Amino acid sequence: MSNSSSITVFLLLAFADTRELQLLHFGLFLGIYLAALLGNGLIITAIACDHRLHTPMYFFLLNLSLLDLGSISTTLPKAMANSLWDTRHISYSGCAAQVFLLFFFLGAEFFLLTVMAYDRHIAICKPLHYGTLLGSRACVHMAAAAWGSGFLYALLHTASTFSIPLCQGNVLDQFFCEIPQILKLSCSDSDYLREVWLIVVSACLVFGCFVFIMLSYVKIFRAVLRIPSEQGRHKAFSTCLPHLAVVSLFVCTGIFGYLKPPSISSQFLDLVVSFLYSVLPPAVNPLIYSMRNQELKDALLKLAQWMLFHRQ
Repeated sequence: MSNSSSITVFLLLAFADTRELQLLHFGLFLGIYLAALLGNGLIITAIACDHRLHTPMYFFLLNLSLLDLGSISTTLPKAMANSLWDTRHISYSGCAAQVFLLFFFLGAEFFLLTVMAYDRHIAICKPLHYGTLLGSRACVHMAAAAWGSGFLYALLHTASTFSIPLCQGNVLDQFFCEIPQILKLSCSDSDYLREVWLIVVSACLVFGCFVFIMLSYVKIFRAVLRIPSEQGRHKAFSTCLPHLAVVSLFVCTGIFGYLKPPSISSQFLDLVVSFLYSVLPPAVNPLIYSMRNQELKDALLKLAQWMLFHRQ
């Protein structure tokens, strides 16, 4: 038995016992990580370099790609290093930093997705007021509010979690430091319940934002169905449906991962759910947005042509 003051390292989940499977996991994570870096990096570069994409929608998409890079860089590099070097260790301070950064990036991303739903709602339902309601200053303020909210959200949960005394060992059944796994090591019911209630309140806030997003899309789809042009309807759906799919996956798996009852918890289920909310969205977001957006595809093609021309 030990308390949190004597814990210097945590032991993360070991994916496999054999060296071959460890290297296989390293290769899979490396492939996912490089795909996320390439996809999000291309979107950031294309939006930054193409003046035609300097609009509110693409400004928010640029911020989303930055947050995706941050969130996936918080979890996968450490998991890859552990698989490559056949270790499970992460320092106490490293674990705290991982919890803070993950909550910061994921919290800011969710608030940004809420802002993006508002952006699409104004663009489609109130196009005449779009320039007034979503000017450059308003966009910067909303993006800053999302980043700032994520910072406060992360600070609150990290401070609450790592003030809890731990006396159930130092083994975490997860490939990164996740709050529900740390709470399993708690030896104080009152401190444990304090963080649980904080998670419940946060989940209610997230669910409230999710309801706002869904209502926004109900109005959007009603407006889209009234568009006489089939091309116009296709363009509106192509920018809205991917956003809705990402938000639904992100929110449902995240809330389930943090609020599921211990009776249905298992190592495999915890691993799958955490992968779905922490790794999959940053990896597939670039593919979803670029494949369904002609303007972004044109910008990426122009960027590729420019790079090839200047390399020759």
